[in-house]
Amino acid sequence: MFLKIASVGKAYGTPEGALVRALDDVTIDVKSNEFLTLLGPSGCGKTTLLKCLAGFEDMDGGDIILEGKSLRSVPAHRRPLNTVFQNYALFPHMTIAQNIGYGLDVAGVKKPERDRRVGEALEMVGLAGFGARRPTQLSGGQQQRVALARSLILKPRILLLDEPLSALDRKMRESMQIELKNLQHTVGITFIFVTHDQEEALVMSDRIAVFDHGKLQQIGNSTEIYDTPANEFVANFVGTSNLFAGKVIERNGRLVTVETANGRRLVAASDRFAIGDSVKLVLRPEHLHIAGSDEAASDHAILGTIADTVFVGSVIRVHVDVGFGRMAILHHQYDRTGLGATLRPGTPVKIVYSPEAAHLIPAGGA
Repeated sequence: MFLKIASVGKAYGTPEGALVRALDDVTIDVKSNEFLTLLGPSGCGKTTLLKCLAGFEDMDGGDIILEGKSLRSVPAHRRPLNTVFQNYALFPHMTIAQNIGYGLDVAGVKKPERDRRVGEALEMVGLAGFGARRPTQLSGGQQQRVALARSLILKPRILLLDEPLSALDRKMRESMQIELKNLQHTVGITFIFVTHDQEEALVMSDRIAVFDHGKLQQIGNSTEIYDTPANEFVANFVGTSNLFAGKVIERNGRLVTVETANGRRLVAASDRFAIGDSVKLVLRPEHLHIAGSDEAASDHAILGTIADTVFVGSVIRVHVDVGFGRMAILHHQYDRTGLGATLRPGTPVKIVYSPEAAHLIPAGGA
């Protein structure tokens, strides 16, 4: 295994005398040359884990093992890892070339070699010819590339990135997501990336590790995290979900019938769970659609009334009152014509879905 995060724990004392577990027995096997994203809300432990990896925080328990060697007693400046911070931390009085070459100067690299490697780094991040400029003469996206080049020029085994795109506007952030992913493939080293942005994680990552309250909730690729969330937290945090709680009352091959407390019966395809199990059925908004008048009835249809619609560009987000105090959200593709023009509050509708699109999770969470 390239990098093993083994049962890492970290707790902080509060002014009131309580103990908060920022990391609770976290274990992750990180692959060589992969793009791993640590995803979760503020205070979930993802940045604390990054600091433990970098050597900026001591662990209360566990170990970090790189290619068979423990890093626990290795100081931060001796670890073969570099960090790109959220604010880039560029030196305003230095040129771009001086900023990028700073680490080489500290390491005593001679000027001809230093200049060659700085030139290569500038080329790598698309900033050839910018070496004489100052950080204030660059855009936010360009400054972010300088911070990347400064970290990559030292050829770390692992690059740690602490929400480096958060200060950029939406279009620049989307552009940099693709650039950063392509750069990771080019340099061929492991990236461990921290973000609270679900879309960012889904777009960029080979795998995503989802955290909440210091615990690792689920790890997998983007499709696994989105399509088969391990528990209710992941289902709600990564994307939008409609959840229906109930008990399994029937199984017919892979088709499982779930009856909710108010008597509604829903069907899902699943190889898990037995009759009598308490579950929650997860349906993503894009997996639901409003049946047309000529569409055949279905055992897994949900009757309701449109409560509200929200236009968000490519889709209309439809809020449907399905009774018993429940609201379901579905996405209707906006095309200027057809059904979209008839989506008015108060309109009775029938929502249908494929059982293959439904996903079951334990009612208790993980």
